[in-house]
Amino acid sequence: QVRLVESGGGSVQAGGSLKISCAASGYGYSFSCMGWFRQAPGKEREAVAVIDSTGTTNYADSVKGRFTISQGDAKRTLHLQMNSLQPEDTAMYFCAARIWPGCSPTHRFDYWGQGTQVTVSL
Repeated sequence: QVRLVESGGGSVQAGGSLKISCAASGYGYSFSCMGWFRQAPGKEREAVAVIDSTGTTNYADSVKGRFTISQGDAKRTLHLQMNSLQPEDTAMYFCAARIWPGCSPTHRFDYWGQGTQVTVSL
């Protein structure tokens, strides 16, 4: 069974950096698309960044220039390097994967991790 497990979340001061990761298992093929989403209490889930099998990326305007999404070896791992973190970045961050063609924040993602909490304080 496909599993996505996030790690690396934590609490940091504003202006700091944090790298979160996602490890995928249980799927013998490459995902067509993987992404990071986040959700803060009382707010809707939003896409942070997505990356397709060719390495093409798409970022939310709010994180452009600060966050970088990347894939590890064999595209079985996913990373999100977060720099210049601000309190508004505080949220539960979820790793997601899609197996069907197409990769955009509006596409439906098939698998989701449990999330890792990122808290940014002043």
